Amino acid sequence: MKIFILVCITFICGFFVNVSNSNPLPYESIFNFGDSISDTGNAMKSFPPMPSNSPYGSTYFKHPAGRLSNGRLIIDFIAEAYGLPFLPALKNLTKDQDITKGVNFAFAGSTALESEFFKRHGVDPPGTNNSLSVQLGWFKDLKPSICKSKEECDGYFKNSLFLVGEIGGNDILSHLTHKTVTEIREIVPLMVEAIANATSILIEEGAIELAIPGNFPIGCNAAFLSTVDSKKKEDYDEFGCLIPYNTLVEYFNEQLKNAIEILRQKNPQAKIIYFDYYNDAKRLYQTPQQYGFTSDKNEILKACCASNGPYNVNPKTPCGVLGTTVCSDPSKQINWDGAHLTEAAYKMIAKGLVEGPFATPSLKTSLFKIV
Repeated sequence: MKIFILVCITFICGFFVNVSNSNPLPYESIFNFGDSISDTGNAMKSFPPMPSNSPYGSTYFKHPAGRLSNGRLIIDFIAEAYGLPFLPALKNLTKDQDITKGVNFAFAGSTALESEFFKRHGVDPPGTNNSLSVQLGWFKDLKPSICKSKEECDGYFKNSLFLVGEIGGNDILSHLTHKTVTEIREIVPLMVEAIANATSILIEEGAIELAIPGNFPIGCNAAFLSTVDSKKKEDYDEFGCLIPYNTLVEYFNEQLKNAIEILRQKNPQAKIIYFDYYNDAKRLYQTPQQYGFTSDKNEILKACCASNGPYNVNPKTPCGVLGTTVCSDPSKQINWDGAHLTEAAYKMIAKGLVEGPFATPSLKTSLFKIV
């Protein structure tokens, strides 16, 4: 009898393993391109390691983990929701490392436009020359390690998700102290064109499902607020955000959506999703208490990892250096260090993308809820 039971249990267990293996994940892999909003370690590879007691990564990883936040990023939450591991950063890959579940090409400081563009127009060049097109080059170089033939690649990428951005925030930031909002508006079509071209190239490489995020309400961002530091009351909305810069992003997002529609018409075989980062994030500033953040209007726009400056931001004393402090509960704050958001904010934004309604059309149904 014991032998019979053991055989039955073994058979049943084997049956469930086979059933599980026969049901593929909604997305078999994710490939990500962008800037510091989704960089999981590429830029950090270029700098000396952060000290182990750095506040970066402290909430979730308990140590610096290549991310410019106190914990997980939007891309991390998306990967978890679909049963995938955190995306390894390209620059951290080791020999023979398994990359079949995806790779992250995002690099902090990256721009949609080439670095030469900024030099030609007499504005501050970006912190890195690893623009979107450079990241595409990395992908092409790595592709033979992922799949060997067009047929194999087409079959593999059919079940992959490609995230093209968010990117463009650094393009705007580079122009911030040199150009007016009206002048910055003139480069928006060029930024959109760069993102659309990158998307077209990925489709040519075999991508079938792609998500293109718009940009955040930068007028609510502590770094932008502290840099602009306008003294005109009429520049701010009822929530304390800079109207001209949010209007600029609204224009950028509308142009991007128009470009996405053209891409859809040209590539009917592809599913191209728009990620509405703007409204997904803006709701957090408008009704912060509804999402678990502080309801104090004087605090909600400030950075958590703070220094002595407007909105707790001072470029001379960035987060983590001597003289900076960390707020008592980062989960109550939206902004982490000035430019970047907290894990709590990224989690709410990711929920809005994966579970709706801020992805158009919707992503595939996730395996897990974001909690």
